[in-house]
Amino acid sequence: MALGQNHTTVTRFILLGLTDQADQKQLLFAVFLLIYSMTLVGNLGMIDLIRASSALHTPMYFLLSVLSFLDICSSSVFTPRLLISFLTTDQSISFAGCVAQMALTVLHGAGECLLLAIMAYDRFVAICRPLLYHTIMSKRLCVQLVMVTYAMGVFFSALQTGNAFILPYCGPNIIDHYFCDIPPVLQLSCSDTTVANVILFFFSALVTVPTVSVILVSYTYILVTIYRMRSLEAQRKAFSTCASHLTALSFFYVPLFLVYVQLNPESASAYNKILSVLYTIMIPMLNPLIYSLRNKDVKAAVQVRVLNLSRKGIC
Repeated sequence: MALGQNHTTVTRFILLGLTDQADQKQLLFAVFLLIYSMTLVGNLGMIDLIRASSALHTPMYFLLSVLSFLDICSSSVFTPRLLISFLTTDQSISFAGCVAQMALTVLHGAGECLLLAIMAYDRFVAICRPLLYHTIMSKRLCVQLVMVTYAMGVFFSALQTGNAFILPYCGPNIIDHYFCDIPPVLQLSCSDTTVANVILFFFSALVTVPTVSVILVSYTYILVTIYRMRSLEAQRKAFSTCASHLTALSFFYVPLFLVYVQLNPESASAYNKILSVLYTIMIPMLNPLIYSLRNKDVKAAVQVRVLNLSRKGIC
């Protein structure tokens, strides 16, 4: 549809992807296919393990199973499309497809931020209020918190996606990224994006700053409580339950802050692709490993699960 003499509405975008070198695409396809396979196997395995093991039917592991589900969904938004781009010369995506991809990106990103904050609060209650843990973190409250997480994710997704696509796109359609991320898409608008960038910064900060504040306050109390414990064994056990969560938090929030919470999103360049790969593709693969390698309960549950499956196979 014509917007003027020399402008037409953009109907498709071109995603440049991670590389334009043909000799690198085959190697990258194999690498990212392996990562995606490990993501699916690891997270589906974690969900199945938590479901099948009665010892893991606690609020912490319920929240971890929700995180695994979010990681599967999040990775599936990006990786299959990226794998296809390594095999074909058609790098285009429809306007509607770009809108849907951006909406799902924000939905899962905001949902994971909120869920990680809830998991930090769960650890706070478990270590600082152990006698009241099962009373406070009841099954009903956990389900309600997950429902609120998804509702807030949908809310922020609608706001951020609407903020990006309410602008007119009538000129260039080449996105220097491997998915429809907000900053590179805004750069293609044929109108002034100052207000849109301010809104992007504000709502990105509105998600990340409160959730990080909850995490920092929770872990401040946790560290103080651990320090006051007289038993070294109790200190070690309490800290080990938090170490995996702290590792996952660091891997997720650092690249997320660097990509979205910046004063001048238009200055973002190729390094944003690397940061985006970390929190969209690598973190969903690493989370099951992070939460299982240092967790004795998960290791024990894995052994029991494998033993039961082997017995069924023999029978």
